[in-house]
Amino acid sequence: MKKQIIKLTLSLLATAVIAMPVVSRAQNNGANPPANPGQTEPAKPDKHTATPFKGTVTAVDTKAMTMTVKSRTFEVTSDTKITKDGKPAILSDIAVGDKVGGAYKKVEGGKLVATTINAGAKPAAEPKP
Repeated sequence: MKKQIIKLTLSLLATAVIAMPVVSRAQNNGANPPANPGQTEPAKPDKHTATPFKGTVTAVDTKAMTMTVKSRTFEVTSDTKITKDGKPAILSDIAVGDKVGGAYKKVEGGKLVATTINAGAKPAAEPKP
């Protein structure tokens, strides 16, 4: 009887030792993926990191390509989408005193780069038939 108990205990112990790596792999939730030297990590999707702003324009500098709203100065680039009264526009179409809104991103050096600028009133919605 003792021999059977010892054999049973040893076989259970051997099974547990063999199954341990399988169980430990199954519990990996991907938070810390194993390093594979031959593979590159998948690219992380870009997050929507633009921050909204709105206010009254206090200064526009078309040579420096900047626009100041309240105390923040936004750089305007060729990628900035500008609209005025719902129509495409350029920086020189925006004047001091215009009400604007939009979004910006903070880049290296602490500069604020406008991604969108919407000046003037929104166009009236067309009535649906």
